[in-house]
Amino acid sequence: MNLSRPTCRTVGVLAVTATAALLPANPAAAAPESCPQWTQRTVASGYGFLENLGFDGRGNLLLSEQSATGVGGSLQRLAADGTKSVAVGDIDGPGGVIVVGDTAYFTTGNSATAALTGRTDGTIRALDLDTGAVTTVATGLTMPNGLAQLPNGDFVVSKDVGAGSMTRVGADGNASPYAPSLTSTNGLAFDRARDRLVVSTTFDPTTVVTFVDYADPSRQAPQTVIPGYGPLNAADDLTVGPDGTAYVALNVAGRIQQVDLDTRQTCSIADGLPLSSSVRFGSGPGWNSHALYVTSFLGTVTELTPPKP
Repeated sequence: MNLSRPTCRTVGVLAVTATAALLPANPAAAAPESCPQWTQRTVASGYGFLENLGFDGRGNLLLSEQSATGVGGSLQRLAADGTKSVAVGDIDGPGGVIVVGDTAYFTTGNSATAALTGRTDGTIRALDLDTGAVTTVATGLTMPNGLAQLPNGDFVVSKDVGAGSMTRVGADGNASPYAPSLTSTNGLAFDRARDRLVVSTTFDPTTVVTFVDYADPSRQAPQTVIPGYGPLNAADDLTVGPDGTAYVALNVAGRIQQVDLDTRQTCSIADGLPLSSSVRFGSGPGWNSHALYVTSFLGTVTELTPPKP
């Protein structure tokens, strides 16, 4: 999720709160069920608005950082020992990050202003983790937010504001609508064990986590509803564990939601994490592969450790 400048973020959250107070009760607005809670530990702080994260497999965490002024940004590098450095500087609106082999892919141009004005300055770029070279994979996108790669190498980007929600980008850079029945999409993660693209929605009245069948993206998939009014949950990015369970960062609600996509059961594993934006399992030297790492608009990285069996 991105509300562009800090003032836009603040105004947007307040507007959502005020609007919700005037709306009738939503049938999905039951109190969220709680799972056994995961232990929280702050790993890093002091960043600007952190939008997304990805592990490079070499002992570093890559962080999409948007500037305090809303202009520019960077892809930050956080080592397991706490050392901070810049992986890529001078990025306008960095968004989703995924790492494939020796390459980190990330989006730019992720701002609400771009979505509302139809600006097409968004891109997908590639960072060579060996050389540090940055190349452009695709251009002409509008507010590319979440990012995932399909098994054939195509990319999918999401957009939670404005018309059109997901876009598929081929190897040739050509873009086309993808699974158009879904709206206000944000979090994307491809579950390779089950050949499905897992998706969350942000500003729809009901927060939904569902999946798109890679073989038949037009097929209607079962939807898991997260309790609460959608914009006050503000589901942001997500990840999928080895067992197919999804974990979703609820930005405004300030919690991490666990979602079983097969049984459609959902519960909260961690609360008190305001403006959480993205979540990933640890990967690479120095990071706990059983723990979840959460970024926030407050510039923090939090480690969530599951309870002992």
